[in-house]
Amino acid sequence: MDTTADKLLNLVHSEGLLRPSDLVPLGIPRVALTRAVRSGQLERIGRGLYGLAERPISAHGTLAEVARRVPKGVICLLSALRFHGLTTQAPFEVWLAIDNKAATPRFDYPLLRIIRFSGAGLTEGVEEHIVDNVTIRVTGIAKTVADCFKYRNKIGLDVALEALREAWNSKRMTSDEIWRYAKIDRVSNVMRPYLESLV
Repeated sequence: MDTTADKLLNLVHSEGLLRPSDLVPLGIPRVALTRAVRSGQLERIGRGLYGLAERPISAHGTLAEVARRVPKGVICLLSALRFHGLTTQAPFEVWLAIDNKAATPRFDYPLLRIIRFSGAGLTEGVEEHIVDNVTIRVTGIAKTVADCFKYRNKIGLDVALEALREAWNSKRMTSDEIWRYAKIDRVSNVMRPYLESLV
């Protein structure tokens, strides 16, 4: 029969990173986290987040941390560009889309840049990827490019144009895909001259 410690380690292996609330459905007491940290099996990554002490961390490890803390959030804009390899910039904040009415997540690290989306703008074009054994939600390439034009005043038109050129030239999105998300983001007219120059 599994001990509490075994259950805890099995859970962290399957989830990648743990929050104390993840223990409740399995009836694991929170003190098990404290014991596992003391024994060196787990480490406290930040407030309310724990992982294996010897876990490998990828280049996108902070995205996994944010995904576990804000499960309904969607990695977007500069962070999504970086994830998809469409920019040379390395944002020092994680850009995260949340619902217009959602409470603002509060934690010290990683730093967040919150962008509020609503309706189809938040739900369409979202992909799931596994990073450090954690499922993250991130905008797909065409949606990310359209979002960059929608938020060009926040990130800069030059960044949006670089993303558009890079995604188009590397054939990582189709004309139909980019038009679909341009319509959802209501930036078709803004994007039209730039798209026509590429085609």
